[in-house]
This record gives sequence, C-alpha cells and structure tokens, in this order.
Amino acid sequence: MKAKVLIVDDEKDLRDLLASILEEYYEVAQAGTAVALRQTFTQEPPDVILLDVKLPDGYGLDLLPQIKKNWPDTEVIILSGHGTVTMAVEAGRRGAYNFLTKPFENEKLLQDVKCAVERKAQSEENVTLRQALATMSGAASPIFRSHAMQEVVRTVERVAPSDVAILITGESGTGKEVIADLVHSLSTRSKNKIIKVNCAALPRELIESELFGSVKGAFTGATSDRDGLFRQAEGGTLLLDEISEMPIDTQSKLLRVLQDQEVRPVGGKTSYKTNCRILAATNRRPEIAIKDGKLREDLFYRISAISVHLPSLRERRDDIMPLANSFLKKFAAQANRNISGFKQDAIERLTAFDWPGNVRQLQNEIQRAVLLCEGAEIAAADLSVTTMKSPSASFPMASAPAGESDTDYTLLEGVERNAIIQMLKETSGNKLETAKRLGIGRQTLYNKIKAYGIEV
Repeated sequence: MKAKVLIVDDEKDLRDLLASILEEYYEVAQAGTAVALRQTFTQEPPDVILLDVKLPDGYGLDLLPQIKKNWPDTEVIILSGHGTVTMAVEAGRRGAYNFLTKPFENEKLLQDVKCAVERKAQSEENVTLRQALATMSGAASPIFRSHAMQEVVRTVERVAPSDVAILITGESGTGKEVIADLVHSLSTRSKNKIIKVNCAALPRELIESELFGSVKGAFTGATSDRDGLFRQAEGGTLLLDEISEMPIDTQSKLLRVLQDQEVRPVGGKTSYKTNCRILAATNRRPEIAIKDGKLREDLFYRISAISVHLPSLRERRDDIMPLANSFLKKFAAQANRNISGFKQDAIERLTAFDWPGNVRQLQNEIQRAVLLCEGAEIAAADLSVTTMKSPSASFPMASAPAGESDTDYTLLEGVERNAIIQMLKETSGNKLETAKRLGIGRQTLYNKIKAYGIEV
C-alpha cells in the first residue's frame, strides 16, 4: 500500500507538476486553499503534506497547529518562494518536518518526502511499542515476553517517579524513544510536556539557540526573542536524543546548565532557572564515544545517574514472534487481508534471523510479507530475510580493510557487520536498497559502514 502525500498549493500548475513527480511512488491528493485543506480533516490522514506558505485564504505556518491537532502523526514539508532562516526556524517550532525553497530539484523533493514517510512510519512503530509496553502489567499474553525486556520495564517503573537523569542506550530501532515516553508517563511530570530533540538533526549554528533560546539581534535572522527547548519543557521532560552527536563545545555549555540549573539565552545577559527532567539517548557505546571524543566524560556522568540499556532483538528472541504477530494483526487489518498467522518454516526463519535493524526492521518485514502473501498464512517464501550465519562463519571478507580481522569486533558487532556486508553483496553495493532491506535509515547505514571499516 502506497504512502499518501497531500499537496496544498494555490498554483494548479505547480500542484500538477509535483503530482507527476510523486505519483510513481505515492498516492497523491491535492488541495488549493486552506478551506479545502480543512475539509479533508475528517478523512484518512495523509503521511506527508506539502504545504505552501502563502495561500489565498490563509498563511501556511498558521495552519500547522491545526494540521498537527487533527493529524498529529502527519509530517509537513513547508514550500516557500521567498524563504528565510527565521521562517524556517519558525516552521520547525510549529511542527514542520522540513522547509523547501522554490524552485527545488526533483531529487531533493523526492528524498525529503521519502525521509518524511520513513519518520511517519517510525512514529507508528512507536505507538505499537507503547501499546506493547502497556500490556506488560496484568495482560494474559504480553508482547514483550523476554526476561531482558521485563527487567528493563521493571527498572523504568522503579526510577521513573524520581527526577533522576537517565541515559538510554541501545542500537537503532530498539525503541529508545518509547522508553523515554514510558519514563515520562510514569513520572510526576506526566501532566506536562515531554519535549524531544534529535541532536544529530540540528544544524550546528542553530543548536544552542534551539536548546537555550535566543534574544533579538543575537544573530542574523533573530528578529525577536524566542524560547529554547529547556523553557518549552519547563515542568516536564526534555529528551536529548543522539546526545553523542552534539558538538563538544555545546556539550560543555549543556553541562554548565545541568550543574547550575540555569539557562542563559544566546545573546542574553541574564539567566533563568530551569526545571525539567533530563533524559538522554544514544546508539553509540558510551565508553567508545568518550574515547573517540564524541562525548564529554564529565557530561556522561551527569546524565547517566541511571543507565537503561535496550537489548537488541537478536538478544531477546522470545520477543520476535509476539511482536511479529502484533505487526501481522495491524498490517493485515490495514490491507484488508485475512491472514491468520505464520507457517512453521516462516517462524523458524524469523526467529533464526539476527535483525540488525531490530524492531523497526521486523516491522518492515512483516508489512512487506502481508502485502505479498497469497495464502491464509505467511510462509518462508513470503519473507525477504534469510537465515544469517554466525560471526564465525566464513563470509568473503574482501570488503574489509587489509590486515583487519573479525577479532577486532565484539560478537554482536560482528553479527551486524557481517549482516551489512552480506546485504551489500546481495544488492550489488546499492546502499539505498541495503538500508531499506535492513530496515534502517540511509545515514545510519553510512555511519555503520564507516564505523566498521567496510569498503564498498
């Protein structure tokens, strides 16, 4: 089933042009006015909206809160013929996923829409996992049956009511953001907001103003005072995702904020007290991030009073089939397919696979299988994954740097590294297709290829 994109622009020629570019990959709908957009709020929400700033009966940025209220999971890409840095920042504050200035290249548009669709899918995954976590107490058949995940949830239940800082670690796709949501929902701050920021996604020149706020005239484009994320999260929780990707000099300033519990906006002369709980997350191993100069050691100790590590899916295989059945039920209903379960050969393949993309990859695999399955049960032939060899198995290692052996990697890293190498071979080195099959983002794949020294 194709993702749906809604184009909202008063220029019909431009709408038709955008539709012609997108229709090969997505289901496309159009609206020419703010009124026409509002009339669609009762319909099935689109995955992505391309929204023009200037409409004959409204201002695009003013429509963003209405869109998010009616379709909270829909991603919005703002289109403007006269974009400015200030406008782009304001669009982000109001919930836009991205900001494109006309004219734009077709490839850039397609890439941004693709990334927005992937982010929407990840949000849906988080909803499923939150429902799974909710079944951990008192349900007859909880989705997370493994001892490892039950220990994680028990730890969260014990520490969530306090205000202690928590560092959540784990590979991409294991559900770190879901655990952050669980911590917040079980805390005394649950009536207030949880604000989330991906430190890797913020431009270096804007990250401090995003975190701490700024005053008018602090930098080019700062035409008014603006609150930072610390102030927005006042009384609630602030999640600093991928904190090891934050610039080191910003980490130093963050450490000072956490120590003094005071924030000074960029360009400001006075500080204000801050009262929000700090959660941090990273897919890097902290000790390696510190050694590589990616994470300040003193900041690490400040944010990791409690550490919660999410095991990878291959470390908790008892959860694979409960999760797979949950995803099957969801996607079969969406596709209006009467699929009752999995055949034994499919079960054996799913439980034997190492899932380098973790829960996110499993979800993508089940969705694909639902669409391709022709029978009443999913069989092994409906799956794209194959049983992986262990790290000690003999893979052709021509793609590894000369003089380097598998013993340079831990057991789990070896599994992931070999999985990437094998998938690159199957796709003839196509990184985009490899990332898609592994169920991870393209940038994540690039990072892992570099980290593991894989030559393509």
